[in-house]
Amino acid sequence: MSGDSAEWVLKTLSPARMTPYLAETAGDVDAAFRLYQWNLSVCAAFYSPLHWLEVALRNAMHETLRDHFGSERWWEVVSLDRNGQAKIQETEAKLKKRLDLQGRATSADDIVAALTFGFWVSLVSRGGGYDRKLWVPALHRAFPSFSDRRRKLHDELDPVRHFRNRIMHYEPIFNRRLLGYHNGIYRLLGYLSTTLKVETRRFDRVPQVLAERPDLGSAR
Repeated sequence: MSGDSAEWVLKTLSPARMTPYLAETAGDVDAAFRLYQWNLSVCAAFYSPLHWLEVALRNAMHETLRDHFGSERWWEVVSLDRNGQAKIQETEAKLKKRLDLQGRATSADDIVAALTFGFWVSLVSRGGGYDRKLWVPALHRAFPSFSDRRRKLHDELDPVRHFRNRIMHYEPIFNRRLLGYHNGIYRLLGYLSTTLKVETRRFDRVPQVLAERPDLGSAR
């Protein structure tokens, strides 16, 4: 990389953003940039399995709670904790502003699709009394291949949530245990559906991209 190119990279990405990459490559800007580009590629590859997990999770949980409480808007029937209520209200308010412009009311499906991954993970957390309110009477049925305690499920979901957020906010993941996260995502997919776990692998490029990690050689 020429001096001009190095200056462009550092100016565009900012020295602070490049710090983890430069630290990994002993200050070699060229190697740091190659690592940065690979980080983009592996983030993009993880998008697919994370997509299937997040969409399948929210739909399975929503459908289970809808059927149990007999309402598409089950969150109006069950007593959510303060954080859960705030997330629902915040989501409805944002949707109302946008959908009012389109001349239509906010549907339950709109809300379900707009709620964050964190909201769904929170429903299997230790707080809010959700063990008795949600998990025992209904929510465990959203995970037909999971037979352990709710706490274990949350302890597997929450790191994936953090990992997903790093990807969505363009943070470095090259220094994470990527194979461990990959295995964890598939374990969670399997809890939801064996078929989903198998089919998701057909479109998964993560193993290929992991194998393409640049050899930093003496830059390390």
